Amino acid sequence: MNELPYSLVIKATEKPGLYRFSSPDLRALSGTGYSVDDCVRSAKRGIMEYMNLLRDQGLPVPPPNPSARIIL
Repeated sequence: MNELPYSLVIKATEKPGLYRFSSPDLRALSGTGYSVDDCVRSAKRGIMEYMNLLRDQGLPVPPPNPSARIIL
């Protein structure tokens, strides 16, 4: 079950145990984690921080993707 309002792509890196994530729905969202779950947790925090930043600056917040999914 995907709890994220935007899609997330998670890829393994060349370094064992390190993953990179990004969102095709939010170009500003990317990061790394030490597991898939770590990436999802980091993405959730990043989405909240990004949405708050947009609101604080009076910028439009992208609507959630009704077909959001996590792609491994």
